[in-house]
Amino acid sequence: MLIVHLSAECFPVAKVGGLADVVGALPKYLNKIEGTESMVIMPFVENKFTRTHSLSVDYSFDMPFGGGHTRVNILKNDDLEFPLFLVQIEGFGIREEVYGYDNDPLYFLAFQIAVLIWIHQWDLQPDIIHCHDQHTGFVPFMMKHAHMFPKFRNTPSIFTIHNGEYQGKYSKDLTQYFPWFDTWQFPLLEWDNELNAMASAIKCAWMVTTVSPQYMSELASEPNSIAMLLRQEYQKTTGILNGIDVEEWNPMKDHFLKYNYNIESVTKGKESNKLDICNHFGFDPALPLVSFIGRFVPQKGADVLSDAIWRYLKEFNGEMNFLMVGSGDPLFAHGLDEMKQFTQSKFNTYIGYNEGMARNVYAATDFLIMPSRFEPSGLNQFYALRYGAVPIVRTVGGLLDSIIDIDDENGNGIRFIHLNTDDIIHALRRAKDLYNNKKKLNKLRKFIMQQDFSWEKSAIKYHALYEKLL
Repeated sequence: MLIVHLSAECFPVAKVGGLADVVGALPKYLNKIEGTESMVIMPFVENKFTRTHSLSVDYSFDMPFGGGHTRVNILKNDDLEFPLFLVQIEGFGIREEVYGYDNDPLYFLAFQIAVLIWIHQWDLQPDIIHCHDQHTGFVPFMMKHAHMFPKFRNTPSIFTIHNGEYQGKYSKDLTQYFPWFDTWQFPLLEWDNELNAMASAIKCAWMVTTVSPQYMSELASEPNSIAMLLRQEYQKTTGILNGIDVEEWNPMKDHFLKYNYNIESVTKGKESNKLDICNHFGFDPALPLVSFIGRFVPQKGADVLSDAIWRYLKEFNGEMNFLMVGSGDPLFAHGLDEMKQFTQSKFNTYIGYNEGMARNVYAATDFLIMPSRFEPSGLNQFYALRYGAVPIVRTVGGLLDSIIDIDDENGNGIRFIHLNTDDIIHALRRAKDLYNNKKKLNKLRKFIMQQDFSWEKSAIKYHALYEKLL
């Protein structure tokens, strides 16, 4: 079985969010299943990975696009545990970032067309084409209805929604760049009177998945622009919870950590890493450490969390340490820096993306808090469990699917329901009580580190889905 994954991101090549982690791990674990070959095709990015890793030209061709032709180079890298191909398209300038350019709509459409032109020439056609998020959302339509791709008519396509907020809404003028299709099929490209890549994929893909069962339920039931469409297409929708690469995320072998540890040595290991982090940020290591790691955007609830931290430190005399690590809204980040001046060394920040810093915080922190407004799957809670940090999560999306409250049987974290300061403070008070009960905390750490949220389980579910379609 040959599976081709199409994505704008893939770890370790180019990462903006959790999409990269999924696309960088799922093919690797699929390839461990006998008789399965999985590969990734993504746009070329001029960055550290592509400058320092060997890339060979696998194929080149001239692509008709926008009334002219543009040169396309398919570059191959063999350093990962799956074949990786990067699509280099001339005429779009040097792109050092994955997103954020004025020509993004044209660029990602050109990427999708180039990929299909290249694959269509293969002697051995893929069994499944798996598209990830809106930047590949027009592929299922073109596979079915673009006249230049007849080989794809019976090839199953799967579309995975990693984040339903970013749907790819474009002007209808973009269709002049599409390969020829019959105009009566135009409604398959639009939703709410505009082009919508995600909506088109939901209509045209053979199967639509999300990265957790709960998130699919929320997308189809809660107020959002594609809820009705998902309800209409419910027979081909499902949710499969993400996993993590347990080989990559292993506190015993993680080269970023100053002090490695395993289940047996977790107590001493976390104490040593915590002391190191506390010294770095000026915290008292005797107090519990609560950390946030993520983007400073409304989805992650960092705005409400900062208010709750402020109130907590004022009302409870600074009995906990708080660390916020991430990047996003510059004004919000500036506000966090201002807040540090009034919290008496009980609150600090690290602004920016730093993989090594994030890993050391997972290893050091006692609790990881995720107060998300919505959370398609979440990966940070899995990393926290793997490193013996107790997750504090809002009961939403993949967080609901993966975290059971410690007051229930087999509990592995602390949950709260509403995104407000009162609920967050109540959860923090429970965390403080747990921290004071060292015997219970240490037992819980050993328990959560043994839980299996690996990609092996998730890959088996995806493989079963592929077989069903075939």
